[in-house]
Amino acid sequence: MNSTKHKITQQEEFSFIDLFAGIGGFKMALSNNGGYCLGFSEINKDAIKTYCENFNIGEEFNLGDITKIKELPEHDILTAGVPCQSWSIAGKNLGFDDDRGQLWNDTIFLLKQSQPKAFIFENVKGLVDPRNKKALQYILDRINQAGYFANYYVINSFNYGVPQNRVRIYIIGFKEKKYFDKFLLPPSVDKKVKLFDILGVNSSYFAKSDTYVQKDLFGNIIEARGMSLSKTNGFNDYFLFNDLRNGHTTIHSWDIMNTTERQKKICQLLLRNRRKSEFGDLDGNPLSLKHFQQLDSTITQDEINELIDLEIIKEEEYAFEIMNNINVDLSDEENLLLSYKTENLIFVDKLKIQREIKVKKVSISKTLENLKDKGIIKVAETRYDFKNTKISTGLYGVNRIFLPTSDIFPTLVASDTNDFITEEVLTAKNNNEFKESFINNIYKPKKFRRITRSEACLIQGFPKDFKLPESRSRWMKLIGNSVSVPVIDKLCKAIISTGVFKKIDSNEKP
Repeated sequence: MNSTKHKITQQEEFSFIDLFAGIGGFKMALSNNGGYCLGFSEINKDAIKTYCENFNIGEEFNLGDITKIKELPEHDILTAGVPCQSWSIAGKNLGFDDDRGQLWNDTIFLLKQSQPKAFIFENVKGLVDPRNKKALQYILDRINQAGYFANYYVINSFNYGVPQNRVRIYIIGFKEKKYFDKFLLPPSVDKKVKLFDILGVNSSYFAKSDTYVQKDLFGNIIEARGMSLSKTNGFNDYFLFNDLRNGHTTIHSWDIMNTTERQKKICQLLLRNRRKSEFGDLDGNPLSLKHFQQLDSTITQDEINELIDLEIIKEEEYAFEIMNNINVDLSDEENLLLSYKTENLIFVDKLKIQREIKVKKVSISKTLENLKDKGIIKVAETRYDFKNTKISTGLYGVNRIFLPTSDIFPTLVASDTNDFITEEVLTAKNNNEFKESFINNIYKPKKFRRITRSEACLIQGFPKDFKLPESRSRWMKLIGNSVSVPVIDKLCKAIISTGVFKKIDSNEKP
């Protein structure tokens, strides 16, 4: 830590330490509200360089790996964007000095050691999932044991000024109860920033209605399910590319490939029936030719094969007959799969729902191949399903395309997504015309693109000229892992308004 002492001015009303600093979302927000950063902790080389370059500071201000920090200098507020690591709630329960090595425990250890007046910790919304109830309570208990009064808040960044559906948990605490009692979660901003503001599209082309959302007890949006709807036409503001769902703005592979009406009909037949329990135990089941013919007696094997050739449908080995002569040694995995036989058959859907197979992480496909190679089983039934069955992947590299009329862009993530935007505005008289116009005027002529680096910055609340690496994968990892600056700005203002920093000594500060 740089030992230079700093004199607090009227503009610099409090000091802070920035743990898990990333590219400086906390620093930007707190500095804009009169905060002075005494040091930051970060281990990612790209993040460190980006942080120092944008804030014009030397790398000597980096405290380094949090697990190796033994103490922090005196400061007023501690911030931490704790990574969403796979986390065990118990630790060794030997006290703050011995529970090191788990990042939440490391963070709370430094909180107890340094005793700032307040703190803000951020994490993914999964921490409030019922399955993680004990983990969250453990964190809150340890914070209380460190001498703090704290509560957690689930906040969507959209409420505080960015066009992004980004739900995160924020744990905010105070050393003194009187300030904790005064803290109020900031109200949602009245004028939301919309996607068209980021894209620079003229908003006079359309009017907007409220986003279809789930709200919390404060009336704030915590999850935007349908993004938004346009008042003028009632059409969805994005198109979903998927073969497993259906809707007016769902684009299927057979919609955008050169297929006949007959082929489209067969695909729709599979789509409408694959989730029915009569065809299997899974949420989505392949169908055999016999099943297809039960639904439409005129369907032929040749027609199924044509859809396979188009790579819309794939062939799946569904049931296997167990041969009588088992004269070879079998692995534990192979014996396990054989133990779930029904009479003399093994069914793939039965295997996929077995908890024991999931817990032991047995590869069903690989193990079945091994049994086939040894002559233990042979295929007894073949079925057919869609080739593209991973919803998040989308089709042909596209998951969703958002129109400029959309209020919100999806959550930016470190790994990037297959989400795209278009600057084209569509008008139509009905749903069929709307979908057809999208395919012909936007999708086929490829009038869509990924968001740019400057747009990603704006979507997270950074300046559009914020300096990031040139490589998309590198800057997307940094911006996707960051906090949304306007959220931290609002929370910082709410903390300041409690008066917790009013008695800061105006003399020298360590």
